[in-house]
Amino acid sequence: MSNEQENSITQSVSQRYAQAVTNGEEMCCPTGYNHEDLGQFIPEAVLKVSYGCGTPVGLSTVQAGEVVLDIGSGGGIDCFEASRKVGASGKVIGIDMTDEMLALARTHAPTVAKNLGYPTTNVDFRKGFADAMPVEDNQVDLIISNCVINLAPDKKKVFREMFRVLQPGGRFTISDIVADQLIPQYMIHDSAKWGDCLSGALTVQDYWGGLRDAGFRGLHQVTVIPWRVIDGIHFVSVTLTGYKTAVNSSSPSPAFATLTGPFSKVEDELGTTFHRGSPQQVDEQTVSLLSLPSYKEHFVVADHPIPLTSQDPQMVAVLPEDKPCVWEGRFAILTGPFLAVTDDDDHTYRCGEPLEICSKTLKVLQHPSYQPSFGTINRARESITAEPVICGTSTECC
Repeated sequence: MSNEQENSITQSVSQRYAQAVTNGEEMCCPTGYNHEDLGQFIPEAVLKVSYGCGTPVGLSTVQAGEVVLDIGSGGGIDCFEASRKVGASGKVIGIDMTDEMLALARTHAPTVAKNLGYPTTNVDFRKGFADAMPVEDNQVDLIISNCVINLAPDKKKVFREMFRVLQPGGRFTISDIVADQLIPQYMIHDSAKWGDCLSGALTVQDYWGGLRDAGFRGLHQVTVIPWRVIDGIHFVSVTLTGYKTAVNSSSPSPAFATLTGPFSKVEDELGTTFHRGSPQQVDEQTVSLLSLPSYKEHFVVADHPIPLTSQDPQMVAVLPEDKPCVWEGRFAILTGPFLAVTDDDDHTYRCGEPLEICSKTLKVLQHPSYQPSFGTINRARESITAEPVICGTSTECC
């Protein structure tokens, strides 16, 4: 896409969001905010222009005194909620490209501060773009964004900017719309569908890959909700978290890591392969990676090798039922944190790549140990009348 086309799309989206301040149009997919709670300190004028595809759940991790950055702050609802979370000693930065939205947010910032009992507002609304943020390097503890990165023509630039402004050890939790396949050109060049959060949607594979290329690790879904199906393309609302790790050294370490499951084999984001129950020595960078919340539950890390047997209570395995299965049009998408995983039926899932699964495998992926790592879609366009089959190599199943 040329710079001229990118600028045209950006201008079109900005104009549409500017008009929404006055005409009340619902942009993207409306989010289920708790207006009763937020209305206690946020003016109604802000609440009625709040858009997005997922509530900013990352704010539940905020500590008093932290610095929070909201990309695409709009009327300011998420910034004002962040302001309440970080307290008077914290700071919130809101970035938006639309003058009308910025004016609305700035107008009501003093009122919000007064309602929260702060001597002055701790929210700084700045005009800027997601791919060129007016924020210093290594300044932010948490980035939030609600269905905004989708609107940026060059998301790789946005991801690099996110990594730049986060301090080591910082994290992001963002909501966005992704697709199960590449968006065709006729959608990409439809400016109206950009404002609908359709034309700019990346596949899970490209979205996660772009974040990893920027330097983020520990990527994992928080929520995944099917949204719309248009011309056979599945659009999904996802909320995901990732981290800017503080350790980048690959120096040898006296630590050993043992995969506990539920997968029989995994490949982490540094390219290291682990087999369930078998300890292996890891370097400092891998130790840092495995300490992230999305990895920690899958490993035992110690200063000596700890092999695990199938009888060990730390081991987790989820076996499929021993009965025929049915093909129902279901596809599973691995959403991290691993680059690839293998289950106990020898299915190998690669991050972001849809894999067709049978009814037995679907039940395995719905187990609490598997569910946080997968999203599923149904590509069947009509009701299924397939007969049960016995799994085996002839049916390309388990």
